Amino acid sequence: MVASYREKMLSRPLNNIIECKPGEECRMGSAMRSRVLGQKGVTLWMTGLSGSGKTTISEALEKQLLLRFGKNVYRIDGDNLRTGLTRDLGFSAADRGESVRRAAEVAALFNEAGVITMVTLISPYRKDRDAARAMHQRRGLPFLEVFMDVPLDVVKARDPKGLYKKVAQGLIKNFTGVDAPYEPPLSPELTLKNSEMPVPACVDKLVAALSSLGSLTGPPASHGLHPPDGGDSVSLIVPHEQLPARLAEAARLPRVPLTDTDTNWLQVIGEGWAAPLRGFMREGTLVQALHFNSMLVDVVNGSSSYATKPTEWMQSDFPKQRVSMPIPIVLPITDFTRRCIGKSAAVALTNAAGTPLAILRDPEVYELRVREIIARTFGITDDAHPYIAQLLAPGKTYAIGGEVELLGRIKYNDGLDKYRLTVDELRAAFAKKGADVVYAFQTRNPTHAGHAFLMKDSRRKLVEKGYKNPVLWLSPLGGWTKKSDVPLDVRVKQHIEVMAAGELHPDWTVMAIWPSPMIYAGPTEVQFHAKSRRVAGASYFTVGRDPAGMPFSSGPNEGDDLYHPDHGRYVLMSSPGVGQMRFLGFEKVYYDKKDHTMRTPDRSRKDDFISISGSKMRKLAAAGAKPCPPAIPSDLIKAKCIPPGFMVQKGWEIVSDYYMRQKTGDWIPYSKQMGGLRVAPNVRTTAETPFGHAEFAASFVGTDKRTPISPWHDLPLYPQAAGRRFVNFVAEIPKGATAKLEVQKKVLHNPIMQDTKKGALRYYTYGAPFFNYGM
Repeated sequence: MVASYREKMLSRPLNNIIECKPGEECRMGSAMRSRVLGQKGVTLWMTGLSGSGKTTISEALEKQLLLRFGKNVYRIDGDNLRTGLTRDLGFSAADRGESVRRAAEVAALFNEAGVITMVTLISPYRKDRDAARAMHQRRGLPFLEVFMDVPLDVVKARDPKGLYKKVAQGLIKNFTGVDAPYEPPLSPELTLKNSEMPVPACVDKLVAALSSLGSLTGPPASHGLHPPDGGDSVSLIVPHEQLPARLAEAARLPRVPLTDTDTNWLQVIGEGWAAPLRGFMREGTLVQALHFNSMLVDVVNGSSSYATKPTEWMQSDFPKQRVSMPIPIVLPITDFTRRCIGKSAAVALTNAAGTPLAILRDPEVYELRVREIIARTFGITDDAHPYIAQLLAPGKTYAIGGEVELLGRIKYNDGLDKYRLTVDELRAAFAKKGADVVYAFQTRNPTHAGHAFLMKDSRRKLVEKGYKNPVLWLSPLGGWTKKSDVPLDVRVKQHIEVMAAGELHPDWTVMAIWPSPMIYAGPTEVQFHAKSRRVAGASYFTVGRDPAGMPFSSGPNEGDDLYHPDHGRYVLMSSPGVGQMRFLGFEKVYYDKKDHTMRTPDRSRKDDFISISGSKMRKLAAAGAKPCPPAIPSDLIKAKCIPPGFMVQKGWEIVSDYYMRQKTGDWIPYSKQMGGLRVAPNVRTTAETPFGHAEFAASFVGTDKRTPISPWHDLPLYPQAAGRRFVNFVAEIPKGATAKLEVQKKVLHNPIMQDTKKGALRYYTYGAPFFNYGM
């Protein structure tokens, strides 16, 4: 009678109960609540026989989520319900169903409030659990059914509460699984056979499921992808339909010329790799980055909104949240450029050819305190350090900050653009492969078997944690690098061969260039490496010894490591602002002569392992090392051989070719824009040596458009048709271009070429010329 009355009351219409007026929200929206809390609500419905591990595993998960991840989590179980909310219920089928309904209602309220909620009830009837699921679905609330799949004989042996013993003694009747039915789930989100796996492994699988769902982060996240820092994706590329108007505007604006490194940073900003940053740093954001390795964000009004405001030194009210921003991303300028900008509301950022790449709005010009930037970013004194030397170059005593709009995607026209994916494209590529987690491996070197072992072993570890399809992001650094680093084109081509050989399977690998330049700032810089990969969706980052490190370039410590090789990894793993990103550290691996693989050495057979360092690999490649004989020698350098399995053969041929022709080959050291220089109709250039190449030449042809002519000897002073009212003018350097171009007097037909110094192209550094220069 009680059950039928309850059913009648539950089915009655609620005519006069209106929670919210039509068209109004009566509570804070779930999206904003999640952003502020840093997590999303979800219900984990754990079902299984008594003794199947529901309480044990949920307690362990609760500790993990609360103490390690700092998440708000709560457990609803039969015991805490029956002391109050379901105290009036018995164990009939109807009462069990009502118990499930009440638990589901409470769980939904917790879920809606952003709490990670675990319900640990036997809940034996499938229809009751399905009703709980349906109720969550109607409210748009995440619901995961977790089946504790443990055989009856195992739970009887466990018998943590002594209940099965009482059943056997006849003291308890209608006990689920013995003399009352238990209907196992047909398609649970997760099945834990915890009689076959330890509790920590079960917890790992639950954490993996929550991570893939995005429950451990506040901002919206695609399935399996880490959300960007601050929660909002950033893409500053002007839409195609707006581009003509923006280009016309840029043509009228003061120009700020960019170096190759500046262009790399512009790409990093514009494609969203430094989210939530939306432009070159204003002075306030720079100071935050230098002192706190982070920047303030306003999660209520949009994570980028605070950083876009002009710096106000006397303000006292600040946002409460920060995101990682460990390195300064600034745009240095000269005093000449500062005066050209004046009080302009916007400026055009141009490349060496004078082509506008972006518009920077509401510019904020400030003193560039280079020594302070160096001291706080690098923590060392070494003026010959390759990136520090750039910062110390004379002339640029100011910086300009402000938000940017990219005038189309930044293209380098070097044959590698198809491997340059934007943040949005990369996240789409991961989703297309069905990734439930992404792990990134950054490299500035060719991939040998040791690297491949680490990447494959990382994937194995993630599968063990419960992920079903971990996807590897092989992430070669594409921006500026020092001269001694392996060129970008060599690395990319070698990576392609590694994937083609199946060493890193294309089904679970995405190879995409990361556009950032290197600054070689060790522990500080590696935090940015991880942040930028996190922005693109990676939840795990593989980090080795001495990340972003290098030796001293000058002084009494020349040749010694700038940083302790263990510090970078330690700092990264313990740094604030990493979100839910986790790190996969590794130790050095060695070549095993027995099975021709790279692995951690077996101490019981030390003589079977060979250390193959980067320097040893370079020497072998330069010597044109061939495959070793079956009896692999220990001294590979002396034998001039490379052991089988160390690197895929075609990849080795690419690396060896580079080191044998290092000084004579035509390499692409890093992402550097090619082409784009405006030339007259009677001027010819070649695709093999475009503008930006050391051998670039702009040659003149006659009226037949074929015959080479000399602008020095063959062009008359006065155009024949115009008389003496006009003179012929040869523009060597077009307006806005910063390349030092001039007619070559000692070269046949006197083409226009770019000046070089010690093989390096030369540029004007004072600013962008506002006139055509020539003869």
